[in-house]
Amino acid sequence: MSEPNGTRPFTAFERLVSLRYLRARRKEGFISVIAAISFLGIMLGVATLIIVMAVMNGFRHELLDKILGLNGHLLIQPLESPLTDYEALAARIAGVPGVRLAAPIVEGQALASSPFNASGVLVRGVRAEDLKQVGSIANNLRAGTLEGFDAGQGVAIGKRLADQLSLTAGDSVTLVAPRGAVTPMGTTPRIKPYKIAAVFEIGMSEYDAAFVFMPLKEAQAYFNRAGDVTAVEVYSDNPDRIDLLRKLVADAAQRPIYMIDWRQRNATFFNALQVERNVMFLILTLIVLVAALNIVSSLHMLVKDKMPDIAVMRTMGATQGAVMRIFMITGAAIGVVGALAGFGVGTLVCLNIESIRQFLSWMTNTELFPQELYFLSRLPAIMDARETIAVVAMALALSFLATLYPSWRAARTDPVEALRYE
Repeated sequence: MSEPNGTRPFTAFERLVSLRYLRARRKEGFISVIAAISFLGIMLGVATLIIVMAVMNGFRHELLDKILGLNGHLLIQPLESPLTDYEALAARIAGVPGVRLAAPIVEGQALASSPFNASGVLVRGVRAEDLKQVGSIANNLRAGTLEGFDAGQGVAIGKRLADQLSLTAGDSVTLVAPRGAVTPMGTTPRIKPYKIAAVFEIGMSEYDAAFVFMPLKEAQAYFNRAGDVTAVEVYSDNPDRIDLLRKLVADAAQRPIYMIDWRQRNATFFNALQVERNVMFLILTLIVLVAALNIVSSLHMLVKDKMPDIAVMRTMGATQGAVMRIFMITGAAIGVVGALAGFGVGTLVCLNIESIRQFLSWMTNTELFPQELYFLSRLPAIMDARETIAVVAMALALSFLATLYPSWRAARTDPVEALRYE
């Protein structure tokens, strides 16, 4: 059985008194309001941090998945001489350990038009067997098929482009390239209709509205590149280990080449995303810090109000450490419950964030997440366990630190001075 003077840390007596102080009486109503505001501040700060970090992680993951799902992890371009040996080059690179696919491509810009509308597009010529291995296309067909893609003169276009042109699989789209046949009068644009063999939807609006895939042989003829290709796209098993792959690919090429990986191609975009993520974390951390300062103010006022109680406890044998622990438990309880409540709210919102977005869009009759601006068709949220634990731990640490000064002041109270004017 514990001693009545509470010499052992965190005894039942200390817990009982601290929890009693959390239940403010009528004359302590203002203190109770400040404590409630501190609790709400901690809860909202933690929940907001968790939600924002999850959404930023979701953005990065979705964009990275879609960008790397369509574009190669390593782009090989020719040096000194055109890539006329692209078949042999692609075969050698495909044999490198860690390479999933090496696809020769021909790229060029064109204008896609229909009787209803027109739009600028990026035409990419690719072999049918390579296109079928690009999961973001082959697994997301909304109309048509890729069967016999090489045999005919059909093209595959994105769903947003198809909607803009009011076309679907089986219809014809006219492609206009600025550099066509060379005549005595100069270079004339090349205009040719193509049947739409398939319509795909990646989920990234920029790609669904801009890409047109064409059989490689047809693209070579259309862009006057008979016998060579623009580049070779290399898809690896692990994009994060692309540095190790560069040397192996360079050795396997057996010819002068220029290589650029996915990080270099998208450096500005992902750096901006990372900077925004870090700034948001710092700004939202201030919410938790302000809530922790509210704990300091509420505890300080509580200590002032409980001066006679502290004096009585000290005269009855309570140690300075016991008094300090009583007020530490009182303040820490606000922080702990607030942090756990914030974790629960943040997790609940992250798990249902797309439904919440749709509901708010319906309530306000506005588009809260326009695809044209954010590139994605839905609002993503991916919670990272380490980040979530770090946010909750930071809130708990700030809450604990906020209790130290008021608790120390309470422990230093002189019982004689406290009772003199009572």
